[in-house]
Amino acid sequence: MHIQAKPHSIALATPFVISRGARTHCHTVHVTIQHGEYKGVGECTPYPRYGESVESVIEQIQSWTEELSALSPIDAKQRLQQMPAGAARNALDCALWDLIAKTDEQTFPSPYFEIESAIETAMTVSIGEPEAMAEQAKGYARLGATLLKVKLDGEQIVERVKAVRRASPNSKIILDANEAWSGLDLEFLFEELLPYNIAMIEQPLPSVNDELLSSISHPIPLCADESLHTRKELSKLRERYEMINIKLDKTGGLTEALLLEKEARELGFSIMVGCMLGTSVAMKAALPVATRAR
Repeated sequence: MHIQAKPHSIALATPFVISRGARTHCHTVHVTIQHGEYKGVGECTPYPRYGESVESVIEQIQSWTEELSALSPIDAKQRLQQMPAGAARNALDCALWDLIAKTDEQTFPSPYFEIESAIETAMTVSIGEPEAMAEQAKGYARLGATLLKVKLDGEQIVERVKAVRRASPNSKIILDANEAWSGLDLEFLFEELLPYNIAMIEQPLPSVNDELLSSISHPIPLCADESLHTRKELSKLRERYEMINIKLDKTGGLTEALLLEKEARELGFSIMVGCMLGTSVAMKAALPVATRAR
């Protein structure tokens, strides 16, 4: 097999603003694996929050190339699971899934998985002034969006949520704090948010402090994102969250994501499938899990 990793950068139509800052471009690593006449493709998005950069991920992939190239695609996928989870492993794992399907004269993810013809997708409302966030919500409503993911930091939380709800009264709304609500009275805040019919709140506290959630009453379900990467974190999250956000760039690929989904369901967690900023190459690879997500 011949493995190649290249950087890609795509300008976003509008800035993507969360509690950690704004992004105007999507920086990804595109992987191709050639095996005879067949070529598999995969993609990952290195995330600085997890100590990753485009350069470090390409270097990591290149450090594994010699060993993996000497193996068959199936053996390489098995060997890959012994390497650290993260963006680099994700791109390789998904490229191998794609390659193996093509060597079987199939198109990934079919026929290995049953994929729903329509999957509800959350449209992201970036952080801004309440009025600006309301305009984003109205725009999504005009496009027919039924689920909004509202990004928030520690400021104007209720005002922003109120504005979005007024702008899109019929949409399902989930909130994402991206670890930004440290120091806030969360029980009081959760009560303030109840009138706005919030379906779920994602990662209110930093992952290093989220043990506090086990002693905080939360009438709105909570979802773990930054606190969860692979199966090894599941057991400690049971008293803190009701839902988990599975992202292939965190799990290190579809192989671990499928195992994580199975174990999480057995423990009673609901499932959300998320993604970093990326292209349809990355989104397609997550479809086998996304088709069963809540």
